[in-house]
Amino acid sequence: MKNHILTILGTAVVTSAILLSIQAKNEGPSDDQNKHNFHNSYKIFALNKPENLSFAGEKIPLNDPDIYEKIDREIHVNTYWQSNTILLIKRAKKYFPIIEPILAKHGIPDDFKYLAVAESGLQNVTSPAGAKGIWQIMKATAKEYKLEVTETVDERYNLEMATEAACRYLLKAKKELGNPDWLTVAASYNMGISGVKKQQNRQSSQHYLDLLLNTETGRYVYRLAALKLILESPQDFGFQVRDKDKYQMVPTRTIMVDTTINDLGRFAHDFGINYKVLKIHNPWLIDNYLADKSRKKYQIKIPNKGYYVFKHDE
Repeated sequence: MKNHILTILGTAVVTSAILLSIQAKNEGPSDDQNKHNFHNSYKIFALNKPENLSFAGEKIPLNDPDIYEKIDREIHVNTYWQSNTILLIKRAKKYFPIIEPILAKHGIPDDFKYLAVAESGLQNVTSPAGAKGIWQIMKATAKEYKLEVTETVDERYNLEMATEAACRYLLKAKKELGNPDWLTVAASYNMGISGVKKQQNRQSSQHYLDLLLNTETGRYVYRLAALKLILESPQDFGFQVRDKDKYQMVPTRTIMVDTTINDLGRFAHDFGINYKVLKIHNPWLIDNYLADKSRKKYQIKIPNKGYYVFKHDE
């Protein structure tokens, strides 16, 4: 998927260059003049080295040349992929207020909200390996942490419940890894607890910053730190996103349900909304009905009136 995206971006760059060349020939100025004007008007600057950087209370030593190059890479990649980073800034306003208090309740550093950013871009996506939701939880892990995954329900898409499960995983990792620093715990979310343990034993080192890991995990924590740096002070990196530009969570009320719902479309209309909006606020409902033979109590969110436009109301 990443290679496909890079191919598209590369094609777009080449196409843009061809169009610029054609435009220059059609409009008259010589190639030398165009080169002069282009060089004077289009500049891309290397970003300054951060003065200080930390993640989850752990200082990252930027005087180490290897660590600095890794951080520098992630800062540049996430700064100059402007459209993606602007969307992250917008989504953070919507989802961080839900994630932050759950992290605090479990005693997990607030910076761990950036794991959700790195994992999914704060979207309910599915990875090629089958991890799902904003926290990218695998099916086996979901069951281990008591998230329901059936034909009609997938609680990995329930942000509150998935965040709770992620917290329990992180606390387990901290304990099983021998109460290490939080950077190493963060790495285990990407590599797995056993994977980190194996490398700790193999390399006779315990700290993430001292370990030589695979490419993905080797970048992972530095990416988290870079995302934190940019999203905490986006204006320092040229991002001008006003508060009114950011996404907001639509307020809802909760309906308790403990029976099977045979038609979620009809259920939605009974509450003055449509099937699409019902699914927006309850993405864990993965079919058009809810099977509930055991009479389990489910909490279904219904958005307050006045936020959505429904054609059937016109």
